Amino acid sequence: MLNTQGCKPFLMETARTLLTTDSPSGFTARVVETAEGIVQGLGYATRRTNKGNLIVSVPGREPGKTVGLCAHIDTLGLMVRSITADGMLMITKVGGPILPTLDGEYCRIYTRDGRVYTGTVLSLSPAVHVHDDAATRARDEKNMAVRIDEVVHDKQDVEALGIAPGDFVCYDPKTVVTDSGFLKSRFIDDKGSAACLLTLLHLMAQQGLRPRYDTQVCFTVHEEVGHGGATLPVVDELLAVDMGCIGEDLSCTEYQVSICAKDNNGPYDYEMVTRLVELARANGVNYAVDIYPHYGSDVAAAWRTGMDARGALIGPGVHASHGMERTHFDGLKATIDLAGLYLELA
Repeated sequence: MLNTQGCKPFLMETARTLLTTDSPSGFTARVVETAEGIVQGLGYATRRTNKGNLIVSVPGREPGKTVGLCAHIDTLGLMVRSITADGMLMITKVGGPILPTLDGEYCRIYTRDGRVYTGTVLSLSPAVHVHDDAATRARDEKNMAVRIDEVVHDKQDVEALGIAPGDFVCYDPKTVVTDSGFLKSRFIDDKGSAACLLTLLHLMAQQGLRPRYDTQVCFTVHEEVGHGGATLPVVDELLAVDMGCIGEDLSCTEYQVSICAKDNNGPYDYEMVTRLVELARANGVNYAVDIYPHYGSDVAAAWRTGMDARGALIGPGVHASHGMERTHFDGLKATIDLAGLYLELA
């Protein structure tokens, strides 16, 4: 049986490494390389799909079926939409960031030829001493832009830097691990869960454990735009490990693993959800069962492609999703514990 005592240093350092590697959907090569290096360092073989998903195949102890675990390592982000006459960058969203939370955030602009510039995401009415609507102007794609940290006076100056529409803008995750056990950062959805799966692989290698059945551990790169799970390996069961929701009408906390019974795409597999609840209850794993009001996972994407697999969803409770997120080590550890129980490690 998996022993997760002492996993905190590896887990939190892995989370920090992933979180501080820029990877909005469509710009994920660096984070895949990072995750691949961690996995290969543990002694596992890896492969990549044409779309960029990272797959780790772990042989099981007995035949019968193939199961999959997946977490996504793509994040929310921005792209340059256009360049204004005075040298500001107008933006378009990648995924669904809460744009008002980005007002004042530092960012990096990546050009197609490999140059990187810094900047700040700002309202177009950024100064209270100048603009009557500084506090009230909408914070949306029409009313926010990136101020570049370069000497530019007009559109031509910006273009001379190599910046163009379609370049990615990655805002600072501001990752912090507190002495009280909190992980606070943007993009814990879902790099917190990816760190859980990497830690699970680390503990399996360290303790010489194998899953009961052949297992495909998958790190997807297009979940935030809806099709991350569309090209996963064929499995009989797929367990998505993604953030658990916290808020109105929900019972999960940051200290628990959340088991999702239903999201926007309908109920998850009844038998799998029941098995996960029973495993958590029987083994003292701190859990909650919830229904997520605004959510979709890689399982739903796989189902839409016709994958004939049972599917379920678990993950650490994450507060303030798609904003300035936070979870706790206890919730991350509970997620690893439940994933290990699901795999029937021995």
